[in-house]
Amino acid sequence: MFIGGIIDNFLLKILIKIFVHNRVISDNLQSIVNADRESNIIYILPDKSQTDLITLQNCCQKIGLSDPLLPIKIAGNLLPRYVFLQDSANFRSAIMYNLQLVESLNFILASHQRNSKLNMHIVLVSIVFRWPISKNRYGKNKITNYKWFSKINKLLKVCCFGRDGCIYFSSIISIRDIQAQYGSNKKIFTKLIRAARIHFIRQRRVATGSQISTRNNLLGTLLQSKVIKKAILEEASSKRISHQQAQKNTITLIQEISANFSYIAIYFTDRIMRWSLGKLYQNINVRGGRRILDIAYKGHAIVYLPCHRSHMDYLLISYILYHKGLTLPYIAAGINLNFWPIGKIFRYLGAFFIRRTFNGNKLYSTVVREYVSELFSNGYPVEYFIEGGRSRTGYLRPPKTGILLMTLQAMLRENQRVITIIPIYIGYEHVIEVESYSNELAGAIKEKEGLFSILRGLKNLRNFGQSYVNFGEPLSLMKYLDTRIPEWRKSIDPIKTQHPVWLTAAVHDIAKNIMIRINNAAAINAVNLCVMALIGSDQYSLPRYQLTQHLNCYLQLLRNVPYSSDAMVPRITAEKLLEHALSMNHFEVKQNTSDDIIILPKNKVKFLLYYRNNIHHMFIIPALISSILIKNRKIDCSELYYQVSMVYPILESELFLHWSRDELPGLLDALVSEMERQGLLKKEKNYISVKEDLVYILQLLATGAQEALQRYAIIFAILMANPTVTRKMISDKSCFIAQRVSVLYGAHALEFFDKTILNTLIFTIRHQGYMQESNDLQYPQDKHLKNIYTILSNLIPQDIRITIERFAIDK
Repeated sequence: MFIGGIIDNFLLKILIKIFVHNRVISDNLQSIVNADRESNIIYILPDKSQTDLITLQNCCQKIGLSDPLLPIKIAGNLLPRYVFLQDSANFRSAIMYNLQLVESLNFILASHQRNSKLNMHIVLVSIVFRWPISKNRYGKNKITNYKWFSKINKLLKVCCFGRDGCIYFSSIISIRDIQAQYGSNKKIFTKLIRAARIHFIRQRRVATGSQISTRNNLLGTLLQSKVIKKAILEEASSKRISHQQAQKNTITLIQEISANFSYIAIYFTDRIMRWSLGKLYQNINVRGGRRILDIAYKGHAIVYLPCHRSHMDYLLISYILYHKGLTLPYIAAGINLNFWPIGKIFRYLGAFFIRRTFNGNKLYSTVVREYVSELFSNGYPVEYFIEGGRSRTGYLRPPKTGILLMTLQAMLRENQRVITIIPIYIGYEHVIEVESYSNELAGAIKEKEGLFSILRGLKNLRNFGQSYVNFGEPLSLMKYLDTRIPEWRKSIDPIKTQHPVWLTAAVHDIAKNIMIRINNAAAINAVNLCVMALIGSDQYSLPRYQLTQHLNCYLQLLRNVPYSSDAMVPRITAEKLLEHALSMNHFEVKQNTSDDIIILPKNKVKFLLYYRNNIHHMFIIPALISSILIKNRKIDCSELYYQVSMVYPILESELFLHWSRDELPGLLDALVSEMERQGLLKKEKNYISVKEDLVYILQLLATGAQEALQRYAIIFAILMANPTVTRKMISDKSCFIAQRVSVLYGAHALEFFDKTILNTLIFTIRHQGYMQESNDLQYPQDKHLKNIYTILSNLIPQDIRITIERFAIDK
């Protein structure tokens, strides 16, 4: 028996060495390593498993932790460095646990009482081999995560999927701290063991998720829904078809929509993504991942809401979540991506497809709503793009609230289900589709997605520099409703209605809040910062020294007056930032005897503006301050604050800025102080004036506000010249004037005269109370209308102002 055990262990070690490669997941791994150097660590594992133990041993050797198989010597006694929470995985009880664990902990506690210098630590370790998640084929809520696996079965799965596992290290627990807080009370370890059991159960759920229902099982569940049964009856009645035909139509819609998760597809796609992303990006910068783990541990249903820049977005997010040991989400994808073979692959990876518009199709909207509700009721994470589609300009698009409304309705139906939204900012130094976006804005027809378009796009693949994924501040829907609508629970009638009177307004407010949080998590990179500097310069070129000065100015503004605590600002110097930007081949360098000239090629201006727009919101207030100072040269502090406060409400709404009106004075004080520190201006008593020796930096900063100010001036000029103008007339005329200004004065931003963006801006101005609609007529209502136009017209070049006013007056 002894020899057989040695042979078994030897063979097991060989198999694990060959087949097992686990990712270490821990936010405090370095503190664990440091604690291990100073004192001894005891590893607690959930279940007795020789495979897990040897896997842990291999991992500890790689990362520099103590070997779990080497005993600890305490007070002349040898104790094992590892303990299993339970002796067996097939017997679980609220009160039964491994007695050896209790004895070891009690002995260690007593040793700490006798030896004041002793300070040992406990670390909980979970080892999860991510083999195929069992599918619930019968609709029964069976817990299969802790089934007893035979040795042969587990070895087979380790051999097949051992390279797809995760080792989770918890925060370290100091026994000295426990002894200091609870003394010699031995019951504390009973509580600790219970807490550890809960931790391990939650950890496994975080890693493997809930049971996945097969498509057929989900189909049966949805067809049994009272809401869908009613919709089928209404479909048969309204279209005068048989009940069987209406049901058949419903089944077709469910099959068109639903995902079909496949672990095998996930496993092989991960291998392909790992290789391809390594070729495409120098680095994938991730921030805020700990937030998701904390929320997942609490058992919340998670909704991921990223901004949408590229088709790479959903692949990148799923890849990151998978490598952080989290369950992959169900992803709402546009029906345009449901083409062979991509559609089938995406279904295997968790995509469910929805149409761009429901076109009054009540049956379809009911099926989509019930499908989404079913996902939330089972606790599955869900991901969708709140902008509806990819941004063609680089700015955040106005949010689409359809699926967000369904999310809130699902929470109201499942009154106890806690749903937390995770806003996600995604940024790139190169967006694959950026040239096609520019062409579409110029009037080209959008190319339809298909296999051949993907194959053609492969030839353009190269190294795209850095990519950024920042997980922003979470938004708990329950906490939001408790704060904003305290009586919301009383207004819910689960039988008669799922649409309380406050719901629509709440959804729009939540959507705006999410967009603000996405912008709060923006990432500065070398490309968007260099484009911002060069786009405002004469001939789109600057000497290297001046460009470095401008980059330094931008970096200091963001570091000393942070846009938000979630924003990502590079820690490297402006010189290194510029060198990296030049390596991306977006810019040209002209050799010069005195200093190199960095040039933004004119044929690339329209494309590269996209990257500037990603971070434009972070610099718009400093740019507005600079514009006012450049125009006035010297101005009273109160007048500067007044002018900014007049324009700010429109900027706030259009660019999803996070400062409230009450916070604006403090922000302006901080920015003026920082700009004074940098030598850009000087403040004497109540006056602020320009410092002429660095005025060129201020002028370049001011150009960042010109496009916005000119667009606002166009709309307000139309309102001033035509007090009773229809919404359509404002839209048409503002677009016409913007096009003329663009042609006459060389505005390269295509979004400057994009009708969709101008319409959104018109809505924003109306929403801010500057005009009121009545019988489709827009009446200027706000008493400050003339004042704000005076401010705007004063901040734009005189020739542009004259052109705008001339076209605004023309009928």
